[in-house]
Amino acid sequence: MITTNLFNSSDAKKITLNKGIFTVVEYERDLSVDPEMAEMAYFAAMMDVRKRQLIAKIEPGLGAITQKGIMQLMLGDLQARTDISGLGNLMKKYIGSKVTGESAIKPLYTGEGTLVLEPTFKYIILEDLDEWEGKLTIEDGMFLACEDSVQMKVVARTTVSSAVLGGEGLFNTSIYGTGVVALESPVPRSELIEVNLDNDVLKIDGNMAIAWSTDLKFTVERTTPTLVGSMAAGEGLVNVYRGTGRVLIAPVQNNRGIANPKDKK
Repeated sequence: MITTNLFNSSDAKKITLNKGIFTVVEYERDLSVDPEMAEMAYFAAMMDVRKRQLIAKIEPGLGAITQKGIMQLMLGDLQARTDISGLGNLMKKYIGSKVTGESAIKPLYTGEGTLVLEPTFKYIILEDLDEWEGKLTIEDGMFLACEDSVQMKVVARTTVSSAVLGGEGLFNTSIYGTGVVALESPVPRSELIEVNLDNDVLKIDGNMAIAWSTDLKFTVERTTPTLVGSMAAGEGLVNVYRGTGRVLIAPVQNNRGIANPKDKK
C-alpha cells in the first residue's frame, strides 16, 4: 500500500484545481534554489511565476493520455503504452507532429494508481469537453494531457490564406469526445478572455486565441476592403472566427518563453 502527501496542501504547495481525474498542484515558493538565485526566485513568486504539476488519479476503465516525455513518477499498478503499431504508423504520427507542433507519440497510462507529470512554469487549465459541445481546437503546443475517453486528430485550416497570411500553420489539433483536457496556457484561466458567438463574427489582431470551438470557421482577412487601406489604418490582417461557438483569448501574445523543463532536453 502506498501513501503520499501529494494531495495535501501545505506551506510549500496548494491544490488549485480539480476536474475529472486531474488535480493541479501549485508550489507557493521555489525553495530549491541556491543563494545567488534566491532574490530572483522571490520576485518571480510575487509575479505568480511558480512551478505547477498535473496529477492524474487513474482507475480501471479510465486512463490518461499525456504529452511525450513528461512523466515524473507513477504510484501503484500503472502501465504505459503507445498506439504505435509499426514503422509506417510511426512515420504518419511524426509527420502529424511536424505540421501541428505536437509530439508524435502520446503515451497512454492505464491501471490503478497515481500519475505525476513533471513541473512546468506555465499555467495549467482544465477544460471539460461537455462544455464545448464535445469539440475543441487548440493552438499549437498547448496540449498537456487528457482522459483516455478523449480523441485527437489533425485538422487543416479552412483556407490556405488563413495560414500564409496569418502566420499560422496549415494544421491544428482538434480534440473531441467526452472527458477533461489539460492545457498549458501563457496566462491563468481567470485572465483568459472568453467570447461566445451566436452566428456572429470575432476578429483578433494577432495570434492570441489559444482554443476555440471546432465548428467555427477560421480565416485571415484585411481590416478594410483594400490592402492599402488596411496598411494605412495600421492594422493590416486580422484572424477572423465566424459562426456559433466559443473562443478563449489570451490578453497578451502567446508567449512560449517559459518552457517545460523537458523542452531543454
